[in-house]
Amino acid sequence: MRSSKWTCPKCNNRQYELGEIRAASGLFTKLFNIQNRKFSSLTCTKCKYTEFYETSSSKVENVFDFFTN
Repeated sequence: MRSSKWTCPKCNNRQYELGEIRAASGLFTKLFNIQNRKFSSLTCTKCKYTEFYETSSSKVENVFDFFTN
């Protein structure tokens, strides 16, 4: 649980949790289940409102994801 200048637009809570998800973005990546896009999530601890921010994904992470699935 973190607290900062961020304020939830739904309930005005200032506490949040950070997370991360990966997603596929094209036909090739979907067919081979390669998640080549990475997003950070910021979730309000009170109402669970979530915002996603795209972050960079390295080629090494993409290759590792391909082999580990």
